[in-house]
Amino acid sequence: MESTRILWADDEIDLLKPHIIFLEKKGYRIDTATNGRDALDMIQENHYELVFLDENMPGLTGLDTLVQIKKINRNIPVVMVTKSEEERIMEEAIGSQIADYLIKPVNPNQLLLSIKKLTEQRKLINEKTATDYQAEFRQLAIDMSMAATIEDWVKIYKDLVRWDLSLDHVENSTYRDLLETQKKEANSLFFKFISKNYQPWLKGSEAAPTLSPQLFPRELFPFLKAGKKVFTIVIDNLRYDQWKVIESELAQLFVVESEKIFCSILPTATQYARNAMFAGLMPAEIKRRYPDKWFDDDEEETKNQFEEFFLEENLKRYGLGHIKWSYAKISQLTFARKFVENLKTLVDNDLNVVVYNFVDILSHAKTEMDVIKELADNDKAYRSLTRTWFIHSPLFEILRFCADRKLPVLLTTDHGTINVQNPIKIVGERELTTNLRYKAGRNMSYNPKEVFEVKNPDDYHLPRMGVNTHYVFAGKDDFFAYPNNYNHYVRYYRNTYQHGGISLEEMLIPVAYLLPR
Repeated sequence: MESTRILWADDEIDLLKPHIIFLEKKGYRIDTATNGRDALDMIQENHYELVFLDENMPGLTGLDTLVQIKKINRNIPVVMVTKSEEERIMEEAIGSQIADYLIKPVNPNQLLLSIKKLTEQRKLINEKTATDYQAEFRQLAIDMSMAATIEDWVKIYKDLVRWDLSLDHVENSTYRDLLETQKKEANSLFFKFISKNYQPWLKGSEAAPTLSPQLFPRELFPFLKAGKKVFTIVIDNLRYDQWKVIESELAQLFVVESEKIFCSILPTATQYARNAMFAGLMPAEIKRRYPDKWFDDDEEETKNQFEEFFLEENLKRYGLGHIKWSYAKISQLTFARKFVENLKTLVDNDLNVVVYNFVDILSHAKTEMDVIKELADNDKAYRSLTRTWFIHSPLFEILRFCADRKLPVLLTTDHGTINVQNPIKIVGERELTTNLRYKAGRNMSYNPKEVFEVKNPDDYHLPRMGVNTHYVFAGKDDFFAYPNNYNHYVRYYRNTYQHGGISLEEMLIPVAYLLPR
């Protein structure tokens, strides 16, 4: 393997000979220069993976040389070595994008640490991450097999997401494949867990997690009752792993005061889960109380057009009808920009609620557009695309505004999504709902071992579309496919992001309370 080649520029380079010998014995190739001009010539002629640069050289100073190095190759890491501890020099060096800063006299191990950090960090992190995951793999498998409560599953899911994010940086695909297998097994067991426990939760079991209708009363309304202003952002269809990517981008603006996982109701679809969240009621109760404001799956109308009304009713039920509040739904860029321009008018409100629809639009676009299919081919790419959108989006501007005005933010979602891979056959009448992860209708034919059946919707607080309506839910990474034109249907929908069914990704979703720094 070719040695790492390093340039060391210092007008007292002869005095550093012992350090150079030490590094050469470690396998590094060290070239030397005694002034900035020679260093620049050598960088023009050779490829170096790292430069040690003395700050106090006669003629062209270290800082001046640094500026010229960045013009030649902005990606080469430069370590400034100096006798000076002047803050001004440190700030100038950092501003010129140095990779590290060492104060003379330096010892050989300091140099070695800096080299490894800058030239071998990725390899060392990859190796350590892979080794750590391999060591934890068995414990994760044991935890999955023993999981008996929703708290157990939340911990398992957080662990899986942590490894998912960590292995994003590991080039060896073996560990990524191993994790994907483990995620599939986790979802298989979680499907069985939900099939057994979901109905008891709805009946008031003490073991039940916070469900969609309880989110605002438990996580938002207490702040309002305490007289605190809160800016609430609901990002449609945001998974926990996508939240963790967004969280890292918000670190300079906010402190995450609390982060919790709550559970989306079934179906994990916007019409059901988000209406339930805003209304504080299960879907069947919404339809019973407000029959003119609930539309069944087979009706043409927009299914989420009364969220503002539902929230108003919810606030009144909890004695908060007197507060000053606003609601906005953002699904178009032009409206988003206008909303950002008018943010100042919302500062005095006790509560501002924004529903932001982009992530849901992105997941649907992957189904319909080949270019998005390529850009979001897997979970890693999907997260990356989410991050890229977020940091350039009006949503980020909204959050920056909140941070600048010291407005706390409650950030959450209505459900997540899963990359579907495995088709399962279903047959039904023409009126059968079109969602790929759940079906509602009558006279459906399917393999009952492959689905979670809800034969009596009343038991699950789900609305009936007819006397014989029942629901079935897909689990794991399954999706429903019709026998007619089966192969075409499967090719079109496999490896797309869908929601409505039972999986860790769809049901276990984040709610975070952010305090401005």
